[in-house]
Order: sequence, then C-alpha cells, then structure tokens
Amino acid sequence: MSGILVHEWLARHGGSENVFEVLSGIFPDADRFCLWNDSDGRFTGVEETLLARTPLRHSKAAALPFMPFAWRHLPSRDADWILCSSHVFAHQARFAGPARDAPKLVYAHTPARYVWTPELDGRGSGAAARLVSSVLKPQDRRRAAEPVAIAANSAFIAERIARTWEREAIVIHPPVEVAAFTAPPAISAEEEARLDGLPTPFLLGVSRFVPYKRLDHVIDAAMAAGLPAVLAGGGPDEARLRDYAASRGARVTFVHNPSTAMLAELYRRALALVFPAIEDFGIMPVEAMATGTSVVASAVGGTAETVVDGATGALVQDWTDAAELTAAVERAAGATAEACVARAREFDTSVFTERIAAWVAKTTAPSFIEGAAE
Repeated sequence: MSGILVHEWLARHGGSENVFEVLSGIFPDADRFCLWNDSDGRFTGVEETLLARTPLRHSKAAALPFMPFAWRHLPSRDADWILCSSHVFAHQARFAGPARDAPKLVYAHTPARYVWTPELDGRGSGAAARLVSSVLKPQDRRRAAEPVAIAANSAFIAERIARTWEREAIVIHPPVEVAAFTAPPAISAEEEARLDGLPTPFLLGVSRFVPYKRLDHVIDAAMAAGLPAVLAGGGPDEARLRDYAASRGARVTFVHNPSTAMLAELYRRALALVFPAIEDFGIMPVEAMATGTSVVASAVGGTAETVVDGATGALVQDWTDAAELTAAVERAAGATAEACVARAREFDTSVFTERIAAWVAKTTAPSFIEGAAE
C-alpha cells in the first residue's frame, strides 16, 4: 500500500520532527509533504507547499492564517492512505486527484495551542491572535471531522481533542531514543571540564529559555531544597531568569545550548530533573529517566503519564508551595536508577514503531473504514 506522510514545517530540531523522522523510517516508500523545510539537510526529498515560496516561511505567526489554505490546495497524488503529523493545521491536508478520497489518519501532537489553548502558550493571547482564532476555530473543528482515525501523543491531548475537535482519539506516546541515554556518552575534554566545574549535587532544568517553560520554578525548587540549580538551554528569557535568581539569592549556573552528549551527562549527574512546564507529552523527563535520573514534574499535562510519583520521581500540584517542593525533591531523590530506566523503556522508539504500524494497518483496512462511515 502506498501512503503519504504530512507534517507541519520542518526545523532542524524538535519533538515533532523526531516523530516525523521515525514515521519516515516506518514508511520509507511514502511521499512526504510539509509547509516548508528549514531542517538544514536533516530531511531531504520532502515536498513543500506554496507557502515555502513566499516570505511567510520566515514567520510562523504571520503565516498562521494562510496555513489552512495551503493545506487545502495540495497537488494531485494517488495514495492508499494519508498520515498527518499535526500540531497546528496539518490535519487539514487535502490532495487533488485520487488521494482526495484516500483515508486520512492524524497523529496529533496537539490541536493548535495558539488557537485552542492560548492560556498555555502566550503567543496566542494577543488581541490580533484571539481575533484570528475566533475565525479559525469553527473551520478547524469541521476539518478535524475528516480523518477516519486520530491518535494523540498523550491522554492529556486526547482529552483536549475531545474538548476542542469533539473527536475520540487513541493514545500512542511519541518515540524516545532510550538507548541513546542509557549508556554514558562520549564527551569532549572541554565539555568534561565544564561539567566538572558544576556544583554537586544540583537540580537540573532544561528547555528553551521562554516564559511558558516556567524555569523560575526550577529555581524555586532548588531554593526550597537548599540546593544549587543548573539551567541548560538558551533563549530570550535568560535575563529575567538571572534577575529572578539574584532576587532570591539562589545559586544558579547557566549552561548554554549543550550538545546531546553533554545533555545526557547533565541528566546523569543531576540529583533530579525539575520539569515544571505543562507539556503535551514531555520527552525530556523520559530522557532523564533513561539515564537513571528521577524527575520532579508537573502533575498537569503529559508528564503525569510518564513520571511515577514515588517510584521514578514526584509530581507537583502547587509550584508556589515551598513545603510541597521540598517533599517532592525528597521523594525524587529516593527513586532508584533501575526503576527510572525501566520506566523510560516503556516509551522507547521500538514501542512507538510497533503501535503506529499496527494502528495504520487497522485503520486503513476496508472493514474499519466501512464501520467508521456508518
């Protein structure tokens, strides 16, 4: 059976890009489409939409209102099925030709956060964004009725899909390359020196330095536990985080944009990863557990499905409660490396590959499609 894989825009790094890469390996003969490809050579042979030939490819915010139009005007193709990896509007994809009648499946990272849940992502909270969202919501819900089946990357997102798109979705957690983190990485002498200069023990926070990642709560947890913090990543929120740390008298070390190998070693050396963000799934907590390190994470969102409170870390309800943060760090410190690694293996790429392949086979079978149409 021939298929088509569809994705949003392609960047060099990203969790959704990791999913698309694995999907490309599972279905190597499928045609592939994206809005535009800015992956610096990571992805080749992926066809682009008409938006790629406009200046809009350089501004996702400006391109947002035009994305549905681009997805509805794809070229003529012949295919037995279409699988859309969607976190904005890729699930609206429609081809001309025979592929227009092919069963469409959606692997949903989330319904567009800017449109449906701006409270979790400030980029959708402005007056202009709210106006655009009010127009896009009815259209998005209507077109979300087209797929014969939807898989969500977490139960948290499946519930959001039910609330926003009014569709049922099964849960298939995204792939994590657990093996890449279970073995100690090879790092350079320079990176080794940087690591040896870090305080010990320390609590680790890792992400882009942007407000919705809530890295200030990593500092709060470290203060509550009487430990130094290490913040790894980079981004525009660094100045605010530095000011916040200084105002609290916190001991915080910033590690800018670590390599994958250095990140793995940061996980390994940390007392715990502190991950306060409310994520759709949250790959980094699984990566940390793969190194044997426990996680203090939010009790809301996808991390509540991966971190087992009291066994592989701790889940936090109120990040402003110093006593709760202290107790959470203590619970996380009591987790064993063996329990953490075993939990991480449940989200390995091999598990995702098996489940996605079986799901596509089942939902593109004539008996399933006929039943869905009844």
